[in-house]
Amino acid sequence: MTETKLAPNMPDWMVEHANRYLSSGGADGHMYTINQPDRPTMTVASLLLSTTGRKSGTKFIFPLFYGREGDSYFIVASKGGAPKHPGWYRNILADPNVEIQVATRKMRAKARTAKGEERQRLWKKALEFWPPYADYQRKTTREIPVVVLDLVG
Repeated sequence: MTETKLAPNMPDWMVEHANRYLSSGGADGHMYTINQPDRPTMTVASLLLSTTGRKSGTKFIFPLFYGREGDSYFIVASKGGAPKHPGWYRNILADPNVEIQVATRKMRAKARTAKGEERQRLWKKALEFWPPYADYQRKTTREIPVVVLDLVG
């Protein structure tokens, strides 16, 4: 992921988290502890997702919380319940070939949006590792996508 750069317009905490993850080669940052007002402290597994910008063609890195199912990883395109999908999700709709880093392991994957029963099952699992997703869904009229990252090569 050396030719990639951090996605623009990320909140400061995400920039700090991604920089710590990158500078340590993944040794620090995989498990992210977050303190939010009116919530208990939570520690969540995170990965770095690298997508190709749909307009620029530039590779961008996004730190995201994730879950596992079988040999695949999954992430949630919540954007905190914003009315529009996050940029990384729009990027994978244009080009589903991505790179991920989980701790110190770097892998290639193909992203796809979970549908139907698979989405419902993974959404429940996502609520277990990050309960605020339920609040984000209540804030928006869009169905928040759950994205499966199937490893390739």
